[in-house]
Amino acid sequence: MPHIQTPIRSLADVEALERVPLAQRDLPPNTYELLRRSAERYGDATAICFLPQGVVADVPWKVSYRQLFARVTQAANAFHRLGVRPGKAVSFLLPNLPQTHYTLWGGEAAGIVNAINPLLEPEHIAQLVRAADSQLLVTLAPFPGSDLWNKVEALRASLPAQCRVVVVDPVKQLVEPQRSAVAAQRGPLPEGVLDFDALLDDCPDDRLESGRVIAPEDIASYFHTGGTTGAPKLAPHSHANEVAMAEIMGLFTQFSPTDVVLCGLPLFHVNGVIVTGLAPLMRGARVLLAGPLGYRHRPLLHDIWALVERYRVSFMSAVPTIYAALLDIPSEGRDLSSLRFALCGAASLPVEVLRQFELRTGVQIVEGYGLTEGTCGTSCNPPEGERRAGSVGLRLPYCETRIVVRDSTGAHVRDAVTDEIGQVCLRGPTVFRGYLHMEACADHWIEGGWFNTGDLGRIDAQGYLWLTGRSKDVIIRGGHNIDPQAIEEILYRHPAVAMAAAVGKPDVRVGELPVAYVQLKPGAQADEAELIEHAANQLSERAAVPKNIWLLEAMPLTAVGKIYKPCLRMDAVRRVLQHDVDAMGIPLHIDVLPDERHGQKARLIGTLDQGGRAALAEKLGGYAVHLEWVDTH
Repeated sequence: MPHIQTPIRSLADVEALERVPLAQRDLPPNTYELLRRSAERYGDATAICFLPQGVVADVPWKVSYRQLFARVTQAANAFHRLGVRPGKAVSFLLPNLPQTHYTLWGGEAAGIVNAINPLLEPEHIAQLVRAADSQLLVTLAPFPGSDLWNKVEALRASLPAQCRVVVVDPVKQLVEPQRSAVAAQRGPLPEGVLDFDALLDDCPDDRLESGRVIAPEDIASYFHTGGTTGAPKLAPHSHANEVAMAEIMGLFTQFSPTDVVLCGLPLFHVNGVIVTGLAPLMRGARVLLAGPLGYRHRPLLHDIWALVERYRVSFMSAVPTIYAALLDIPSEGRDLSSLRFALCGAASLPVEVLRQFELRTGVQIVEGYGLTEGTCGTSCNPPEGERRAGSVGLRLPYCETRIVVRDSTGAHVRDAVTDEIGQVCLRGPTVFRGYLHMEACADHWIEGGWFNTGDLGRIDAQGYLWLTGRSKDVIIRGGHNIDPQAIEEILYRHPAVAMAAAVGKPDVRVGELPVAYVQLKPGAQADEAELIEHAANQLSERAAVPKNIWLLEAMPLTAVGKIYKPCLRMDAVRRVLQHDVDAMGIPLHIDVLPDERHGQKARLIGTLDQGGRAALAEKLGGYAVHLEWVDTH
């Protein structure tokens, strides 16, 4: 059945699409069948065009739709031979490679695929491997410039006994004489480790040896949430979740076989996997896999406009920090006419960044909103309709969105009226059923199967969703809610500011006070006083003027480039407590860490007698922070 292209310009268009129930859209029952259909339809057309370094000078490595499905089938068979069954997981710790796609979809055909962020620490990775009940860990073989194997070596002893290690060997992708030189320097693969490509080569590519019939409700994948520190939560996605999300994103983007989709976000994240992976592959588009490190590779950003021009890229997806960084990359003289639009998600895009980006490049950015628990996207500004700057757009087809007002105990009071701020709740075929291994997750749900995202927002009269912050991100000063985004927007207007993030610092009298962290543009100069004055002159809400603005050499980011506010909130607590300790003349060092029970805890490190402890406990007791003593005597 050919894909019907109907542009979404308004909420009426969304509702018109929904007159055809999703069940009547002839969707494949699982992701394996999705790729089989694409192989039949698009055959020798290029599915993945891989750039080994992510730069314009690369000689691309092309994988056709037929080859992709064959390799996915071989991966599923190899994993099955190694003991993977439905309900058991294949974990992977890989950069963006064609083999990552083989692992993703082959893992889902054999059992469950568990995507892990390679930037995590070894003990954190091992925790996720164990939590997923993994039979295999697929990772990168030892290779110059990569620390992945070092991490795997550090955690191998803590892996489940049944968990085998399989490696993708980048040496095979090198040309001579580099291939022989690197292989000789490294030596043979570590003992007991299996070679990914050799395993696949030994398996049939025309059938699943397991004979498995994959039901839509079967779990396909686990994606972890929770940033780069703290206890992660595993969000299970069913095959039906992922297929529905691919179809819905296709309805929105109108991908076709003429499209070239740039993938620079990591393939352990739902945006990279669905928006620049499964959705274009469902519709015959070409995925330009822009290097193993994607946007984290600075040369890719430097070459991005040349890549758009050379490969006639029609769509890209990134996060606000990437678009802010691209403001420093000249686009003059480049033909960017193929780029229909660029999608921005993961965090609110500062209006000033959007304005400058579009002014300099002529490329339209559309803001969207989604989350791992919803498989990826939930809403987006319509590329061919009205874009409302600062809004995350209209709900996507079949993605129900509701704003709920709750009382201080968290109980549902009523639905919000138009433009009233409340909790953003979701329901629909892409919303997961709950976290893995989390019995106490009832607070995330309200009656009727609605998932409470934890985000605050409002819906206007035309159906546009406006996020006003996360419940935990709102700065509460003496019972008054301060929107951190309002502070950030003002700071982004300062010509020296590259990145800005506002959080609350603890205060004994009013609970929290607003502070901000700023990363300056390269070569730019500004100090705390100048930036505070800038904010004070433009913020209409006096209570929102930051009490401190701290300059950072580099903002803490998640692996997809989103500013990681939990790290900043912990740093703000550390600074406040350390200031009080120093003022008392007490030689203690303070660390603030995430804590599963208390949210965060402050470790007071040093030697202190009982009287000193009592005095300090009294001084710090006014803060809502759990204290832990670490005696170094």
